[in-house]
Amino acid sequence: MATRLVIFDLDGTLLDTIGDLAASCNHILEQFGHPIHATDDYRMFVGNGIAKLVERALPMECRAPEYVERVRVAFVEYYKAHIADYTQPYNGVSQLIDELRARGVQVAVASNKFHEGTCSLVDKFFGLESFVAVYGQRAGVPIKPDPMIVNEILRDVGVMREEVLYVGDSGVDMRTAVAAGVRSVGVTWGFRSREELIEMGADYLADRAEEILNLL
Repeated sequence: MATRLVIFDLDGTLLDTIGDLAASCNHILEQFGHPIHATDDYRMFVGNGIAKLVERALPMECRAPEYVERVRVAFVEYYKAHIADYTQPYNGVSQLIDELRARGVQVAVASNKFHEGTCSLVDKFFGLESFVAVYGQRAGVPIKPDPMIVNEILRDVGVMREEVLYVGDSGVDMRTAVAAGVRSVGVTWGFRSREELIEMGADYLADRAEEILNLL
């Protein structure tokens, strides 16, 4: 069955956001008097939402839920003002989105980044009008790998699961696709390893953005 909808993860898939996430989190850690981390360390901190990112960045003895929430609020406020200082699309991603739309394939975004930040970045780099749905983390909606966000997009767009390709860079994304019953593509240019993508059930791997066109 032909693919009618491609759902993309955002961080590590469409956009290389690690520089801004690391710089913003390190700024807040310093503000609260904690040690900072190397940028590459953040590749393993991200993927499960901002609260989990902050929790992983904090020292073990400072991970009480109330304290994590205080730091998270400060992080979000600072990050919103610096959300695109270093962030850029990965090579070939903009062209991939244009080509998918030219072929009549709809595109959507399902992210664990907070919703306002997700929409802001998508609009800045691609234009919200290019996507039939853009969803980030919202109150009352469980984060991935819970499939609710994917199911919501499928209902909004009106496509069958067999007509969907889900593209992401992490094990969380691959588990999301499995839980939602859709085909998955693990991209190797993001934040996590090929091994993680394979272990978590990726149906396909893509080393370059244009390779996804061969999987429709």
